[in-house]
Amino acid sequence: MADSTAGGAGFSDEEKAAMKQRAEELRSTKGLKGAAKLAKELEACMEAIDALEGIDGEVARMVHRIVSEEASDLDPKTFYGFPAYARAGKVVIFVQPKSKFDTRYPTLNFDETATLDDGSMWPTSFAIVEVTPEVERRVRDLVRAAID
Repeated sequence: MADSTAGGAGFSDEEKAAMKQRAEELRSTKGLKGAAKLAKELEACMEAIDALEGIDGEVARMVHRIVSEEASDLDPKTFYGFPAYARAGKVVIFVQPKSKFDTRYPTLNFDETATLDDGSMWPTSFAIVEVTPEVERRVRDLVRAAID
């Protein structure tokens, strides 16, 4: 990650910005409950997706569409500014855009609440460099598995 603090200690500028963004997410829904909170979180998720360009936007729109179709019980929200989907307030799936930390590719990530368990070891993060029909099928399968 670029722009780290002196001597490599502490958080990078990007990490600090992400933490500030998360604090703002929490403040923006403070005091809201039920449908009002869900509406505010959906709005924030859609704004986060709309702000993404290129492959970041393609991946985020694909994931949003697939989650809406396959896991409609998950609630859209943002998580450190990333488009995310949660069950009972706990993030299950989120998209980390490459532009957020200036990385090579965006990733589709599954938090520990996702049920992707497969023996003693399994992947929870997937790099996506192109949205293709095969990628869409794999993402759809992962989303289904994550909520079972």
